[in-house]
Amino acid sequence: QVQLKESGGGLVQAGDSLRLSCGASGLTFNTYTMGWFRQAPGKEREFVARISWRGGSTKYADAVKGRFTISRDNAKNSVYLEMNSLKPEDTAVYYCVARKRPVVPGSTPDEYDYWGQGTQVTVSS
Repeated sequence: QVQLKESGGGLVQAGDSLRLSCGASGLTFNTYTMGWFRQAPGKEREFVARISWRGGSTKYADAVKGRFTISRDNAKNSVYLEMNSLKPEDTAVYYCVARKRPVVPGSTPDEYDYWGQGTQVTVSS
């Protein structure tokens, strides 16, 4: 049974930083592209970032490019999202996602096989 478990969310002020973590179990981690989506109240889920199975390739949404960094540690079956210069519009539930290779997923939710339960990030102004 595949499980993705996010942690690290919380309430911060605009301009602060936060690091999200996602631990994976029940899968061969280094054969999955990992990523993050987010969903704000009243809005659809939106792509944030993804990283290839070996970590050599990353992709970011324009809204977070230059502020967020995705990384992974295959030895720890974990993926991370370092978020800097947070803005109130970053407020959302953040979800960890996974897609098995060889398919390289894009930015739509349907392209991902597994989802975590989500962690809330709230940025106050």
